[in-house]
Amino acid sequence: MKTAHQTAGLEQGSSAYVYLAAAVAATAGLLFGFDIAVINGAIIFLQSQFHLSDFQTEIATSSLLFGCIFGASFAGWLTDRLGRRRVLMLTGIGFALSAIGAAIPHTLWHFVAARFVGGLAIGAGSVLAPLYIAEVAPARNRGRLVSLNQMAIVSGILLAYLVNWGLSFLGAESWRWMFAVAALPAIALFIALFFVPESPRWLVEQGRGAEALTVLTRVNGSVIAAQELKSIEEIVSEETGTLAELFSPAFRRPLWSAVSLAILQQITGMNTVLFYGALIFKRQVGNESESAAIFANVVVGLVNAFATIVALWLIDRAGRRPLLMISTGVMAVSQAGLGLAFHSSAPSAGLVLAMMLFCVAAFAIGLGPGFWVLLAEIFPTRIRGRAMSIATVCLWCASTLLTMTFLSLTNALSPTGAFLIYAGFCVVTFAIVWLAVPETKGRTLEEIEHSWLRTQSN
Repeated sequence: MKTAHQTAGLEQGSSAYVYLAAAVAATAGLLFGFDIAVINGAIIFLQSQFHLSDFQTEIATSSLLFGCIFGASFAGWLTDRLGRRRVLMLTGIGFALSAIGAAIPHTLWHFVAARFVGGLAIGAGSVLAPLYIAEVAPARNRGRLVSLNQMAIVSGILLAYLVNWGLSFLGAESWRWMFAVAALPAIALFIALFFVPESPRWLVEQGRGAEALTVLTRVNGSVIAAQELKSIEEIVSEETGTLAELFSPAFRRPLWSAVSLAILQQITGMNTVLFYGALIFKRQVGNESESAAIFANVVVGLVNAFATIVALWLIDRAGRRPLLMISTGVMAVSQAGLGLAFHSSAPSAGLVLAMMLFCVAAFAIGLGPGFWVLLAEIFPTRIRGRAMSIATVCLWCASTLLTMTFLSLTNALSPTGAFLIYAGFCVVTFAIVWLAVPETKGRTLEEIEHSWLRTQSN
């Protein structure tokens, strides 16, 4: 016999259950953030120990991103077959192997291979974590919960900066410990995934409706769960789930929007700060010590984390489009300001840091979380994994291009020219959001899909 408390839980759902599942999945985001940012401080020591040229520095920094391209390429195919949770477990193993492998090499190419493995895990996790959260979360707070993944990413970035700074005082070999510490949260992610559910939408696709109903009941309560299960089943029964459907007229606009934002999110230049911040300060702003240059990144990481908290509060209130437009507008001004600051023969450290902080804060409030939320929302259930994989592959290709060319671009055009180019891309992103990106706040995933179909039929 059920108690009144149990009955109420069945009727209303469990917020704790939803947040637990989202938090576990977001641990992949934490590792994502840590692994992409840890190179920022470590690269100074790697350059010295392996006597790297600028081109070799770009290879060492971007090796992770090449792995991301392949990881994202196969993530959609794997997750549509094996399920969201199992593939997330594989990413946990990949993160752990990479952390250990990157800590022990004695040649550049061994280091590159270890980072490539980490990139496979990041690429897959960058697709799966927001997808999984979006499919488990109720519509009323889906934006906030998917943004939790972005919060985990920026927390991982901040953690990497703090770890880099704290370990930088150990000397020339400190970079090895910077990479090794990521093995602990990677193992924790793998273990924690045994205690969270599979995506109810994926379960329906596999004909496991009873299991899906159990998950939906715990999330939404029994009444809403039955309604949502019926809605999911109707959508799944109407979908072919083929790539042909993804490229069909009904879904060309969401695919174009997702791919455009994926590329522009990167080539607006945000990751130059995340990957090369310490080098920028050491080379362009006076003769900073390694520890002082790395500490500047800690300030950047703190602002990034605080702004993301603000985004978590705003995204289900203000909506996706307004935040994206504000974000890209402020980024355009900040990148232009950063370019002009470097035009001086003796750039002011305070001005450079201030422009970086404005840019990071603007990205964290809008373009950072907003892109991932939209990406997890705008595609049909049956092809969502593959669609997100395509967009995320484009993102990582753009990120790799940015990272592989930043030092060469600054040598060819000066830092001023490079950052003015990034400011121009911010303006382009603002225009695309204004003209082509729909608002998805407060709508179920099935309602969003039907809106694309109605648009095509009109």
